[in-house]
Amino acid sequence: MEIGLTLFATDLAISPVELAREAEARGFHSLYLPEHTHIPVSRETPPPTGEAELAPEYKRTLDPWIALAAACSVTERLLLGTGIALVAQHDPIVLAKEIATLDLLSAGRVVLGVGYGWNREEMRDHGVDPRTRRARVRETVLAMQALWSEEEASFEGEFIRFPKCWQWPKPVQHPRPRTLLGGAAGPTLFAHIAEYADGWLPIGGAGLREAIPELRRVVEARGRDPRALHIAPMGVIPDERKLEHYREIGVTEAVLRVPAGGREVVLPVLDAYTRYL
Repeated sequence: MEIGLTLFATDLAISPVELAREAEARGFHSLYLPEHTHIPVSRETPPPTGEAELAPEYKRTLDPWIALAAACSVTERLLLGTGIALVAQHDPIVLAKEIATLDLLSAGRVVLGVGYGWNREEMRDHGVDPRTRRARVRETVLAMQALWSEEEASFEGEFIRFPKCWQWPKPVQHPRPRTLLGGAAGPTLFAHIAEYADGWLPIGGAGLREAIPELRRVVEARGRDPRALHIAPMGVIPDERKLEHYREIGVTEAVLRVPAGGREVVLPVLDAYTRYL
């Protein structure tokens, strides 16, 4: 089981460039950054954490792809992922080129962590109906996969359509960068993973012992090898017992939470986390 990190990267936290350099120097496997394009002031949608107020870092999130590109420039081995990217809020043609370019420049180190989104107002500002967000995410990812893998790519869906076109660069990873779906365990999520993704990014590890065998069953029924699944619980607060439990049930990567603070806060946490490597 690999050990990665996730940071809620903001303009007030440690630079992801410095964090990536320090993480690689200590031997961590990966760095994942989240995405929010903006947070509407209306606050119609309650915080996903169940708290009364939304944490301030949600308002200040860096663009993950630009931040990961900067991190790429100071690292050689560290995997560079989104945890998670709100792909439905992007033009798939533009986003496909951005991701493929980063995969090329990083020599194949991109991990596309995909989420459906929780903030209804944010989605609507991008023209996304919250009721159809899962279908739109599916089409966005499938359209990007066509652009990455076909010399003359086209797509015809309910939300996304484009005729045959050329787009390079192609990702180094073939036929696509590793693609992981975030979300709670359930038949829709597992069916989508089996159809167009390479694994699962659950938040934390509750219920994984029962969920992982079910996900493997769904993937195998689709004619795919369940042993190739990548399972990476996100935002883990680690201890030895928890990580050993993850290893036993088939987790392939534990992504540890780093506080959204300055270097004086973050670097001691990285040093403490090295005992889990």
